[in-house]
Amino acid sequence: MKAKFLSKMGQRTGVPPISWLMQTALTRPKLISLAAGFTDNSTLPVELSRKLLNDILRAPKVGQPALQYGVTAGTENLRQLTATHLQKLDGGHDRAHSPERVIITGGSQQLLYMTLEALCDEGDIVLVEDPTYFVFLSILQSRGIKARGVKLERDGIDLVHLEKILEQLKKSGELRRVKALYLVTYFQNPTGATTSLAKKSAALKLLKKYERAAGHPLYLLEDAAYRELRFDHGDDIPTALTLPGAERVIYTGTYSKPYAPGARLGFGILPEPIFTTVQRIKGNHDFGSANLLQQLLAGALASGLYDQHVAKVRKNYAKKAAVMKRALAEHFPASVEIWESGGGLYFWARLPKGISAGVKSKVFQAALKADVLYVPGELCYADDSSRKKPDNEMRISFGSASEENIRKGIARLGAVLRKFL
Repeated sequence: MKAKFLSKMGQRTGVPPISWLMQTALTRPKLISLAAGFTDNSTLPVELSRKLLNDILRAPKVGQPALQYGVTAGTENLRQLTATHLQKLDGGHDRAHSPERVIITGGSQQLLYMTLEALCDEGDIVLVEDPTYFVFLSILQSRGIKARGVKLERDGIDLVHLEKILEQLKKSGELRRVKALYLVTYFQNPTGATTSLAKKSAALKLLKKYERAAGHPLYLLEDAAYRELRFDHGDDIPTALTLPGAERVIYTGTYSKPYAPGARLGFGILPEPIFTTVQRIKGNHDFGSANLLQQLLAGALASGLYDQHVAKVRKNYAKKAAVMKRALAEHFPASVEIWESGGGLYFWARLPKGISAGVKSKVFQAALKADVLYVPGELCYADDSSRKKPDNEMRISFGSASEENIRKGIARLGAVLRKFL
């Protein structure tokens, strides 16, 4: 029951799916959770962080500034190091990688939230992948922003479908409410798909094509949270920042996934006037992200220890992904379609049509009874009346579970699926 004296946003905001999924795992100690996209505890850089913090706090002259307030956009050294790091990842491209455009945030989720605050009013529209990151969908729902789903293929969004939606919105007069296209471009949460550079380029061109009819800029919001968790041997794909039209790209990344979620820092590279507006909003949020954590990450990046740590993290996830892949091949029915990824934390499983894996399904309830938890795929689809929300999919994470629990969890889940298939 919602109190009517609350704001419209307060009344509208529901319980985020991630909250009850985490609560379910915490209240059932025998449950094997393949749901939460947590990082692996064994990879967290305790000794490295202790060394770096000791260096920072070794004397008042260097320790006191680190324990004081910083500046809203982030410390100058971390902004510079972040810009240099991204430029290196993008193969040395220097287009749009200026440290003056970098903002440091309390995780990439804060940046996503503030970007929507800056861009969108209630009733505006954001185009999203179908399926997409369900926490982002919760933010949209909370702020009263509508979402339209664009079909997702193994190499990114379906461009034909994207143009079809833009044309439909133009004809209906709703294009003026569209503000951005949101893409999780590397080892996507939830499917593991990675967007090709060609599709990023084509999407930017399509957005530019419809700007005149929209009457305002249409932005590509590129979420690269999982970019550094690549463990296959393919070449890294540059960001949309390297492409013509980069002035319409809002890029967001994080240090939480590759380094440590407890050192919760994210970052963005934003065009004007988005940068200035988000910086002002952040000033209202928190004056600036935790200065001590910024100095910690700056030390890791400047020393080269960050890259060494990320290499170890990638090796660990490659091993765990291989364990899950073998377990899926052994225990899942052959009729289940598996999307394998070359990085990130997830596998995506699609059951035959007509077999529901949703929150209220017999499959989900049977899985809970068998003490194994997954993310029902239906949670990852926007509320879009133009299509029926699929309910025959599941997101399975190997991030935080041990190798033994991955094997046990997949065996339990496979046994459940065989009963229904």
